Amino acid sequence: MSTKYKATTTEEAYFITVTAIGWIDIFTRLNQKNILINALKYCQENKGLEIYAYCIMSSHIHLLCKGTNGFVLSDIIRDFKKFTSKKIIQTIIDEPESRREWMLEYFQKSCEHLKKNQTYKVWQNGYHAEHIYSNKFIKQKIDYIHNNPVKDKTVSSSEDYYFSSARNYSGLENDLDVVLLDLF
Repeated sequence: MSTKYKATTTEEAYFITVTAIGWIDIFTRLNQKNILINALKYCQENKGLEIYAYCIMSSHIHLLCKGTNGFVLSDIIRDFKKFTSKKIIQTIIDEPESRREWMLEYFQKSCEHLKKNQTYKVWQNGYHAEHIYSNKFIKQKIDYIHNNPVKDKTVSSSEDYYFSSARNYSGLENDLDVVLLDLF
């Protein structure tokens, strides 16, 4: 697999997008968003993940982050995807979900061509990672992350979207702590 868009270093920040297979709108339900929030918290507390900005959209998640304390970001993201895949599928099976049958069928069919034995595939292969190289790039990516729900017309103001670090930067309540950057 190419490392062009992979975060293979430690202590360097990246803009990352992790996308659901087929861009399926999995994260329209609170229970599914909470799976991602709790997994990110776990990675912060146990795997050296340092998050500067994030936004959970209906089919993908954006992060501005890095691996610290010797943890490599690509390993953190791999573990995050593996863990959340299992939790997402289990939640679809166990909790009320009007889209259960077609989602599970889609996730099953998405891994039929895989060489390894896998029952469901929730995330697209890999993830898109861009190395952070300047303050201007940081500001650009944080603005992009925070304005994603505004562009999608989910909210009219970025700080109104609960599952985004725009709330952290505005001093509002949020379930996930981030390292606030001075955005000059």
